[in-house]
Amino acid sequence: MFVLGLPFLALLVASGDSHPGLLGPKNVSQKDAEFERTYVDEVNSELVNIYTFNHTVTRNRTEGVRVSVNVLNKQKGAPLLFVVRQKEAVVSFQVPLILRGLFQRKYLYQKVERTLCQPPTKNESEIQFFYVDVSTLSPVNTTYQLQVSRMDNFVLRTGEHFSFNTTAAQPQYFKYEFPEGVDSVIVKVTSNRAFPCSVISIQDVLCPVYDLDNNVAFIGMYQTMTKKAAITVQRKDFPSNSFYVVVVVKTEDQACGGSLPFYPFGEDEPVDQGHRQKTLSVLVSRAVTSEAYVSGMLFCLGIFLSFYLLTILLACWENWRQRKKTLLVTVDRACPESGHPRVLTDSFPGSSPYEGYNYGSFENCSGSTEGLVDSMDTGDLSCSYQGHDQFKRRLPFGQMRQLCIAMDRSLDPVGTRPRLDSMSSVEEDDYDTLTDIESDKNVIRTKQYLYVADLARKDKRVLRKKYQIYFWNIATIAVFYALPVVQLVITYQTVVNVTGNQDICYYNFLCAHPLGNLSAFNNILSNLGYILLGLLFLLIILQREINHNRALLRNDLYALECGIPKHFGLFYAMGTALMMEGLLSACYHVCPNYTNFQFDTSFMYMIAGLCMLKLYQKRHPDINASAYSAYACLAVVIFFSVLGVVFGKGNTAFWIVFSVIHIIATLLLSIQLYYMGRWKLDSGVGRRIFHVLYTDCIRQCSGPLYTDRMVLLVMGNIINWSLAAYGLIMRPNDFASYLLAIGICNLLLYFAFYIIMKLRSGERIKLIPLLCIVCTSVVWGFALFFFFQGLSTWQKTPAESREHNRDCILLDFFDDHDIWHFLSSIAMFGSFLLSPNMANKGPSYGMSREVQSKIEKKYDEELEERLVEWIIVQCGPDVGRPDRGRLGFQVWLKNGVILSKLVNSLYPDGSKPVKVPENPPSMVFKQMEQVAQFLKAAEDYGVTKTDMFQTVDLFEGKDMAAVQRTLMALGSLAVTKNDGHYRGDPSWFMKKAQEHKREFTESQLQEGKHVIGLQMGSNRGASQAGMTGYGRPRQIIS
Repeated sequence: MFVLGLPFLALLVASGDSHPGLLGPKNVSQKDAEFERTYVDEVNSELVNIYTFNHTVTRNRTEGVRVSVNVLNKQKGAPLLFVVRQKEAVVSFQVPLILRGLFQRKYLYQKVERTLCQPPTKNESEIQFFYVDVSTLSPVNTTYQLQVSRMDNFVLRTGEHFSFNTTAAQPQYFKYEFPEGVDSVIVKVTSNRAFPCSVISIQDVLCPVYDLDNNVAFIGMYQTMTKKAAITVQRKDFPSNSFYVVVVVKTEDQACGGSLPFYPFGEDEPVDQGHRQKTLSVLVSRAVTSEAYVSGMLFCLGIFLSFYLLTILLACWENWRQRKKTLLVTVDRACPESGHPRVLTDSFPGSSPYEGYNYGSFENCSGSTEGLVDSMDTGDLSCSYQGHDQFKRRLPFGQMRQLCIAMDRSLDPVGTRPRLDSMSSVEEDDYDTLTDIESDKNVIRTKQYLYVADLARKDKRVLRKKYQIYFWNIATIAVFYALPVVQLVITYQTVVNVTGNQDICYYNFLCAHPLGNLSAFNNILSNLGYILLGLLFLLIILQREINHNRALLRNDLYALECGIPKHFGLFYAMGTALMMEGLLSACYHVCPNYTNFQFDTSFMYMIAGLCMLKLYQKRHPDINASAYSAYACLAVVIFFSVLGVVFGKGNTAFWIVFSVIHIIATLLLSIQLYYMGRWKLDSGVGRRIFHVLYTDCIRQCSGPLYTDRMVLLVMGNIINWSLAAYGLIMRPNDFASYLLAIGICNLLLYFAFYIIMKLRSGERIKLIPLLCIVCTSVVWGFALFFFFQGLSTWQKTPAESREHNRDCILLDFFDDHDIWHFLSSIAMFGSFLLSPNMANKGPSYGMSREVQSKIEKKYDEELEERLVEWIIVQCGPDVGRPDRGRLGFQVWLKNGVILSKLVNSLYPDGSKPVKVPENPPSMVFKQMEQVAQFLKAAEDYGVTKTDMFQTVDLFEGKDMAAVQRTLMALGSLAVTKNDGHYRGDPSWFMKKAQEHKREFTESQLQEGKHVIGLQMGSNRGASQAGMTGYGRPRQIIS
């Protein structure tokens, strides 16, 4: 091989002799040089200058060497070539230095400075030589300056700031060595000026060092920078236990969000950028230790597992309370004095029990058999058909059987209807059958109050399966959505780790703690709350469903007939959505950027939509949207979110179209809510709208049918139109957050609408749900405060986003956004608990409120004074005197003791019908039992059933006028009997008519058969005077 190369070498030498200067110059000038001395020399195509430097290198001390070159001749032509030959490395560069920018733009730099890569030594001390060769192909002399100097601060120290200047042609890099016991550090670089744009790179201690704009991204980790940059470095990634911190100024600012400089159109010539210098400060500090990772994970688990512990404690306490109540009921089940069975409480956990509501025209028996049920804090478990339960007990079995057939289909026991033989379809007919019509009539005829359950006519099992579709659909969506998301973010993280390009992901680099291959483990860990609390919510709903199913199996009347249909499917969907929000938010924070933003927001849209559906379903169980329609609408929302992010930035046409669609959708939803689902979008919608406008606005000016609902919906439309106008005018860059804000605002509006309508309808919010609302609102407030801190934003360049980065604020491990994750997961969990825990004890909207208002107007305060005087006279002054008014009268009689004394005073001694306790009862069911005993005694005394009030009328103040009627009937009977037990003025009560029998003889009866009674009419005095002939008009004479 060597022999074959000899002819080529001879030819090369001969060519060099015939063309001097082509391969090399004639003269070589070599000189020994010194550090810190400036050399001003000339060089041309026939002259090469070589400078020899030597310095002592020690094993335990690293010294930086920097070469500075400045070409004094500003002329076009061949540049100067500088070659630095070291023991294990060669660095070469030309001056003027030409660097390329965007679109192949060229930028020229006359002054260049480079730091030499220092090769390590194995000896304790060693003298190393290096040479600086200067050459050019320019035929004329070119003057230059050369200086080689030592860098005193080449090695960075932990916790010490170091400031320096750098330009695109004068990059800087420094060495850092890990101290003993330090496994991870964070390199922070700051500057007071955003521009010029710079690049921070972390490279291994190898030669050569890539420290120019066109090669700094070749190896290591790097990120662009304006004012802030931070890179966490781990010892395990650098076998030499040391690394270089490289700082480079870019030729253009476009990568950092700046504008491109003016570049003349013409010949392809380099442009002198002048003085693009930037002052920076670097600080290397210790990152968190492994103990911080452990404490962070324990803190996160402790917070959310404490909710599990609290739930278990509450469940145990509730179980103990129910067992205690059951034991008390079992011990004191029968009342020996009256033989009347004790009123039982329902097995549902909850608050104070209350009386079942009566069915007016069918109330034909004693109030002693009234059923009681615990008023749940849950909307699903609040009973509405308890009066029907009493009613079934009061009627004979045959009548009860016939009436049950005529009652609402939803009241029938599950599985007794022939149409459920095939459950292959969960669709329900939208038309009313004759059975439905008769059912509706019976409900309106028989119930004194109308409730939500009275409006639910569709079959419970069908509705249950229908709402289970929500859960199965979202579970399917979650699987097919999550799998590619996980695969994609793993790919993103792999690309970041392999390429070292940290501009791909928008972390809070000042508080991004890596673990394994993950760059920001803390941002992922903080999402654990969504998953754990979502799972806890699912377990709570599962326990409720199990309790409900057990009640169905034992044919519990309240489970079969009370409350709205149990739609656990929506709750399961909400819990699954919360868990998926946590999973996809964690996936988003694996590498948050412009392309995977929808991972973090898609299930937020679903959660907002499902919450609104659940609120609507609480009042309209039969007309809620199907799962397919709901998820289709959510898919459209996500589709618009993608379009807005991709095309919405500065696009006027898109914002106009979106604002129009937003306003139209708001109007359609408002109409749907106003007409409670009876308004349909079809081909005849235009004709119906014209008819309504013509009849209600043009032909006659009539007010809205539902005034409260109209006012609230108008307010909601004003807010939504304002949001649409804001988007059209301001055109926010973060369209996804803007769209999510619209969804959350509408959810809050509908929740406020829900609360206001409850209060306007005479309902009350119990203490526990009210506390939940207050606490959840406070947590949401703090959560939003941390959310709006804005630690990063992918709407800007990565370098601009890092200007918002902040240090950790919790345990030196979690940042503001992590706290947002903690608080928002807790707030969402609390918001979800509000949905099944809202008190729905009172009447529903509309008719029930009007009925209750009319009932309250029947109360007579003058009659109250008369009844109070009679009770005091009849029972003695020991009973006291109540406060004036309906409420005072109700509280006075509520525990049943005074009523029991009143009815006992009408009986002789030794035959008192009711046992009066020495101490007034404090337990709710004992008070109600005392009232029930009074009702039984009053019925035995002679008061008719139509004059009797129900226990709930007194105990909850539902109908105090009925209480007055019962007492008036009792007083009238006492006056009529006149047996000496009545005390008081007889004129206080009207004496009832007495029976007066008459006896007729047989002859009188026979004679009466031949007499036409006047009830059958009379023809006395009849004549045809004044009548005209047939066919002739009547003559009218004035």
